[in-house]
Amino acid sequence: MHTILRHCRNFIWLACSIATACAPTFADDAPVSFELDIQPILTAHGCNSGACHGKQRGQNGFQLSLLGFDPEFDHAAVSRDARGRRIFPASPENSLLLVKATAESPHGGGRKIERNSEDYQMLTRWIRQGAPRRVEGEPTLERVTLDRDSFSLTPSETQSLRVTAHYSDDSTRDVTRLATYLSNDDAVVSVDSGGVIQAGSLPGETAVMARYMNHIEVANVVIPQTEPLPAAVFESLPRNGFIDELVYEKLQTLGIEPSPPVDDHVFLRRVSLDLIGRLPTVEEARAFLDGSESETPAERRAKLVDQLLERPEFADHWAVFWADLLRPNPYRVGIKAVMNYDNWIRQQFRDEVPYDTFVRQLVTAKGSTWQNGAATLYRDRRSPDEVATMVSQLFLGIRLDCAKCHHHPFERWSQQDFYQFAAYFAKVGRKGTGLSPPISGGEEVVYTSSKGSVSHPLTGETMTPTPLFEITDLENIEAKQASSGEPIDPREQLAQWMTSTDNDFFAKVHVNRTWGILMGRGLVEPVDDLRTTNPATNPTLLAELAKEFQQSGYDFKQLLKTITLSQVYLHGSDPTPSNVSDRLNYSRHYRRRLRAEVLADAVADVTQTTESFQAMPPDSRANQVWTTRVDSIFLDTFGRPNENQDPPCERTPDSTVTQALHLMNSQQLDKRIRSDSGRVASLAASEKSPEQIVDELYLATFTRYPTTEERVYAVDLITAATDRRSVIEDLMWAMLNAPEFSILN
Repeated sequence: MHTILRHCRNFIWLACSIATACAPTFADDAPVSFELDIQPILTAHGCNSGACHGKQRGQNGFQLSLLGFDPEFDHAAVSRDARGRRIFPASPENSLLLVKATAESPHGGGRKIERNSEDYQMLTRWIRQGAPRRVEGEPTLERVTLDRDSFSLTPSETQSLRVTAHYSDDSTRDVTRLATYLSNDDAVVSVDSGGVIQAGSLPGETAVMARYMNHIEVANVVIPQTEPLPAAVFESLPRNGFIDELVYEKLQTLGIEPSPPVDDHVFLRRVSLDLIGRLPTVEEARAFLDGSESETPAERRAKLVDQLLERPEFADHWAVFWADLLRPNPYRVGIKAVMNYDNWIRQQFRDEVPYDTFVRQLVTAKGSTWQNGAATLYRDRRSPDEVATMVSQLFLGIRLDCAKCHHHPFERWSQQDFYQFAAYFAKVGRKGTGLSPPISGGEEVVYTSSKGSVSHPLTGETMTPTPLFEITDLENIEAKQASSGEPIDPREQLAQWMTSTDNDFFAKVHVNRTWGILMGRGLVEPVDDLRTTNPATNPTLLAELAKEFQQSGYDFKQLLKTITLSQVYLHGSDPTPSNVSDRLNYSRHYRRRLRAEVLADAVADVTQTTESFQAMPPDSRANQVWTTRVDSIFLDTFGRPNENQDPPCERTPDSTVTQALHLMNSQQLDKRIRSDSGRVASLAASEKSPEQIVDELYLATFTRYPTTEERVYAVDLITAATDRRSVIEDLMWAMLNAPEFSILN
């Protein structure tokens, strides 16, 4: 019986389709395009979202491509799959697609459209016309625009977005009703399904995304302080370059007053820990704080920064940041390979290799993993798609993960873009011992193979290595490689494109990552997610930093100097009534906990004791440890990354109860404070007065002299004690547990 009914239904459908094709077209029955008219409706109502039929295996046997990135697949799913049961041209109103969407038939997603609504009528017309895939002369959607891309609102004010779609035949449509909207911070600004922006009650700023059929535009929304600041507030502020000009310009627009600059001791501690990951010694602190009166404060700060940048600790400190991002699990790729990789990274900083050269050597690495540490990248990442994901994120700030399976929902990158980019790594060849976890001790040689390709997973098409956007001057590399007789290495082409001064992403992601390390927050957060829907809080500043970095020849030390000598870097961390809620515009310094290795070394310096690390030479510092497989309860407690995680390894920057308990109760820390060869024992046995002892404790721990109240209290304790060593131990323990020690102000 069911078979007879199905054949009857298909016969009626075919007859109606023929009748429809032969019938005259009326004005109210103009041809309906699936891609231009129907897919936007499905997207607007969430039918192809990840929570509904857009998930990997669909919902209840009905699958659509996520957010409509594959029109061919979607048209087939709606009109032909399940023997065409979802549409019924003979009686469109009885089509399963419509009765489900209107909830006239049970539907897990509930009612999506109302009967007789504009969308309902459009779907009905399309089904009645035989559900065509395309119509004659159909244009293509090229872009969308907003009538306004920036708003300055008062608290609780509302404004409406208007989205216009532009097509290849120069026609336009108002698609505001069918666009999807998302605010990056609903607490600051919310946006409803109709594109109406609602400002919150407090000052702030955020971005609002409007998406229509995989085309995205962003509007920046600002809610300034209701009480503007006098112009004199900013006119009186000192400036030391473009950073200060651009930050203060925005703060003035927002009506936010910056915090006053810090004292010398705060700057000394801050810049020392930031640039070399080490506390100043007591002697260094005294020399700077009691410095020559012939030098201005600005001159002394500049001299200090120059000295720090030439210290040997600089290389180890900054190499650890990149080791976090690049180092693989030694049990996966081999202990020797990881050690060589770590040594290679550190040597780049010791040799002051320009950043573009560093990246170029890494991306194009060849040779033995036992001789060229950079080649370990390709021992760890063994497939083109793995390498492409890592390289694009670390060196371009472009996260291509989503585009591996479908069109990126918040960016312009498509599946085609992903596999064309991955094709750059298709010819990476390997000779030698492969991986055999948990023990992979063998040598492997990375070379450029004459074979290797990447295919599109849907079409099967062999991908040609293609950059994510326009590239220039690749012919010279191809000609050079061809004349050498060696196989053309697509990675050389990629490296040239990545490091070109025309590629803003390359410089921007690095200066943004560096800015985030020094200032407590990147101009873009996360620091390696430079997408249209995640705009920088100060786009002009990011662009200028990147420009200067390029013009300096990608000189990393010059970048650090530019940032640390700005007035903005000098801002205090104590908030003012004006900037207490600011977390985006650097009106104050954002406090952060010291990194695990820096804090461990600080404890060693304050206590004047050393820690023994496995697989490390005697007296090694925590910043020199080459793998997180070296046991250390302290480093693990304070957020050292786990190598089993997929790089880039994430550290948890927040303070935890476990960390506080460790500082208070660690037996190891207690032994270091009480060590007979440590600072406390030395001070207690010395001829120094209580005042001198207290000064040394404060200079060693906090890089400052004690206040009058602190000095009187501590001196009285030591003077009255029958066992002054015990009192000094207690003082040091209390100081190491103070937030001032573990938090960088």
